[in-house]
Amino acid sequence: MSSVRVDTPTVSDPAIRHDIDRFRAMLERYQNGEVDDDVFRVFRLTNGIYGQRQGGQNHMVRVRIPYGSVTADQLDVLAEVVERYSRGWGHITTRQNLQFHFAQLPEIPEILEHLGSVGLSSREACGDTVRNVQGCHLAGACPYEALDISPWAQATNDYLLRNPLGQRLARKFKINFSGCETDCGQAMFNDVGVIATTRTSDVGNVERGFRVFIAGGLGANPHPALALEPFTAREDLLPTIEATLRVFEQTGNRDNKLRARMKWVIDQLGFEEVQRRILQQRRLLPAAASWPGGIPDHISEHGDHPAGVGLDSVISPIGQGTAVSLGTGSPFSQWERTNVIRGTAKGTVSAYASCTLGDVTSTQFRGIAAIIRQFDAAVRLSNRQNFVIRDLTEHQLQPLYERLVELDMAQPAAELARDVVSCPGADTCGLAITQSRGLAAAIGQALEDNGLADLGGVRINISGCMNSCGQHHVADIGFFGIERRAHGQSAPGYQLLVGGYVGQEGINFGDQVLRLPARNAPAVAVRILTRYQSERTAHEPFRSWLTRIGGANQLSIELADLDHFPSPTQDPGYYIDYAETQPYTTLKGAVSECAT
Repeated sequence: MSSVRVDTPTVSDPAIRHDIDRFRAMLERYQNGEVDDDVFRVFRLTNGIYGQRQGGQNHMVRVRIPYGSVTADQLDVLAEVVERYSRGWGHITTRQNLQFHFAQLPEIPEILEHLGSVGLSSREACGDTVRNVQGCHLAGACPYEALDISPWAQATNDYLLRNPLGQRLARKFKINFSGCETDCGQAMFNDVGVIATTRTSDVGNVERGFRVFIAGGLGANPHPALALEPFTAREDLLPTIEATLRVFEQTGNRDNKLRARMKWVIDQLGFEEVQRRILQQRRLLPAAASWPGGIPDHISEHGDHPAGVGLDSVISPIGQGTAVSLGTGSPFSQWERTNVIRGTAKGTVSAYASCTLGDVTSTQFRGIAAIIRQFDAAVRLSNRQNFVIRDLTEHQLQPLYERLVELDMAQPAAELARDVVSCPGADTCGLAITQSRGLAAAIGQALEDNGLADLGGVRINISGCMNSCGQHHVADIGFFGIERRAHGQSAPGYQLLVGGYVGQEGINFGDQVLRLPARNAPAVAVRILTRYQSERTAHEPFRSWLTRIGGANQLSIELADLDHFPSPTQDPGYYIDYAETQPYTTLKGAVSECAT
């Protein structure tokens, strides 16, 4: 297949065509002073366009990628777009979107034309809408899955995108799918989290279906998702999701956006009442004109059978805390041990292509597109900000590795400490307090320098503020940005958390340890992981070790010396954030558009 031409893009999808034409018309009216700022802001957010902290015409474009599935043609167009309209690179988010920054507002319609030419859209990637529907990046290729959730995530996306129910919600609404209880998709902190499962009847028949969890969330007040019912049949899944959305649309707090998510509805009404309303709505949905009951056509067409396990398969472990070992040997063999997933009945393997900090250059976009075509493979984006190349054969792994080396994407990183996750932070976000990307790079380098980057089964996540776009709450070691005051000056700082975990239909939010200067955060990570490496028993998970040594309280005592600011004259570096050259300041009174 040849590359897509983007000089004269043609948008064939009528829905995308309508979105682009409407955006172009609304932008013209806004520029002519016919639409005020508040109305236009809500409109462009619904269309996936964020303002940046730099202000003016600078905007971020977030591209909706349902369950992370992206094609070669789409990657080629993304390469062209980031070269023409952005900084030459894009960013994979923790919710499987692709976004790029410093797009100029007058050029947005042209950008949307290019994206739409390959079926990509930014519609409802932002704003008070049903956001991008996430799904496990290994779905359809996982030896543990109860069924393939890929077509279910696609059917849910297709049904709810542009659905009138979800256009002006009290707040954003997030949906996530996992194919098994390992929960690689991270269903347990979403408004609706769906985990595939099975049940056995009294006569021994096995039925495949789902466990639906509701009202989870991260942010400043994290809430675990709660099981709606023991088992949801396949034909009831979309009605269950719609019923939950209807209850949220009716009960979400429209007077206070800080308490408007589904988790606050639970706090206000109680779980039993919310559960009653959802099940009642579902029971009555067949009377609605839009009733989505039965098995969706997309599932009937594509099927949802699980990948299964091949005979004599070597099954790769997956999920948070996976005991990955780099071992010795050639660079290829080390990459193979960490980045390759095996064990499906159809005999294919999957491999991670590492994207440092989730960033993807135009060369890498094109390189992955070429790999898809050369190897007849498929690609997903992971919630840890990497590519997963799927449907490979064993003999393709060596040539694939060589291609990834050329693209600087062959780092052995999957489930190793070096795979640090970060939100964009104060690089572009108006709400961020610190340069989380800069800290992530500094921690990564500190781990490399101290021989800790290859440590397996440890996740480090960083957010530039408490809102947890970097998902610091569910990492083994998490940081979120805060402002500190020392010697009469503002300084960048972080709150350290430890022991976060999501998996096995459960979730544990990290416990707070201490606040510390941003400059000391790499030393904290090194000190914790050095001790873990030296004290853990064979394959002992980080959380088990943490509990054994006394938990967050013990670490707060042992790390207290790192909560120290020298005076500005002694070390001015403590008062300058990572990736900055000037003394630290915050955007006083700034309101991020993710909070509007």
